[in-house]
Amino acid sequence: MTAITDRLRDEITARRDDLIALTQALIRIPTLNPPGANYREICEVLGQRLAQRGFDIRMIRAEGAPGDSDRYPRWNILARRDGARAGPCVHFNSHTDVVEVGQGWTTDPFGGAVKDGRIYGRGACDMKGGLAASIIAAEVFVDLCPDFHGAVEISGTADEESGGYGGVAYLAEQGYFAPSRVQHVIIPEPLNKDRICLGHRGAWWAEIETRGEIAHGAMPFLGDCAVRHMGAVIDAFETRLFPAMAARRTEMPVVPDGARASTMNINSVHGGAAEQESDYTGLPAYCVPDSCRMVIDRRYLAEESHASVSGEVRALLDELKTSRAKFDYRLSEINHVAPSMTDRAAPVVTTVARAIEEVLGHAPEYVASPGTYDQKHIDRIGRLKNCIAYGPGVLELAHKPDEWVGIDDMLDSAQVMALSLAALLLDG
Repeated sequence: MTAITDRLRDEITARRDDLIALTQALIRIPTLNPPGANYREICEVLGQRLAQRGFDIRMIRAEGAPGDSDRYPRWNILARRDGARAGPCVHFNSHTDVVEVGQGWTTDPFGGAVKDGRIYGRGACDMKGGLAASIIAAEVFVDLCPDFHGAVEISGTADEESGGYGGVAYLAEQGYFAPSRVQHVIIPEPLNKDRICLGHRGAWWAEIETRGEIAHGAMPFLGDCAVRHMGAVIDAFETRLFPAMAARRTEMPVVPDGARASTMNINSVHGGAAEQESDYTGLPAYCVPDSCRMVIDRRYLAEESHASVSGEVRALLDELKTSRAKFDYRLSEINHVAPSMTDRAAPVVTTVARAIEEVLGHAPEYVASPGTYDQKHIDRIGRLKNCIAYGPGVLELAHKPDEWVGIDDMLDSAQVMALSLAALLLDG
């Protein structure tokens, strides 16, 4: 195997310019989610390229999935290259969507500028650099090792940034991640090139509404202010829930260290009169708000349960209902994702670990992600446990202004991916 691994590594290094150009081309397609723009365009770019390498191409629309519409259809691409004989399938899955641009950029977020060994742009790190690296790795492998056994698959999927239900979840429901057809999955999320990500914390999203009674703002005593009731909820969170969560620690290898504890983000609070259009020049009406809504994003540990996490919030709200005059609320779940962890002894973990040690000269760090990613659907819907996240990019750069991915990091990661393919799909 030494001779072929050397050839794979040398050929990936020789394709540095191709890797840069591919990454730039992907960044320059603004696949913003929401709303879910240009999914078909990026799938067609990927399909045209991979078809030239003998991959069978399927374009799959997640019809009926959340967010799918005629204006913004949820398109996914699945490319497969079968080997000379039967064997396992190794699947690289990357999401093609990116989050909003935000403020504070000093480079064109969709320009793909190259500077000081980095490629800049929205999605460069999360995760078009990883997608490009996996494509280069797969292309080099099938070019140099055409007699491999099994199959290589590459997917570009929609909507990971909004839950993945128009992407990997849909494909898993259709059987594309069944253990009978796919045996090893690598998701090139940006967890750093010397880390293997085994899984992620759980997530519980919910909306809380406090209720009141509308009245004239000059006579608030005739009404009941829902915003003040929500203030009592926030106070209960600050004095009781947040300290309790901070005291809990997990055995999961979650990074960064702050995510080893339970956390909760107050995603939004909306109460009272709706915000007017930006060109409205009038004053607001004088009303006591009769409704206030809060969205919470609760990230929980493997040592916790869905029932305990939701029950803890509901118990605080029920206590307020008995202790606070006129307090009433509605609690509704928006989404729930259970924690996911792959065993360190799983075949894909040990294979990628050996490849990292060969390419980088040291053993990998094993981590878990603070946020969820599409492993959740491969695990829970596909029932496929042999799945990891591994790819180039610095996790802390995701969703930030001036997001970038290192070119050398992509090359190293592509070498790790190609050596993993060789270990899993070649004899001897």
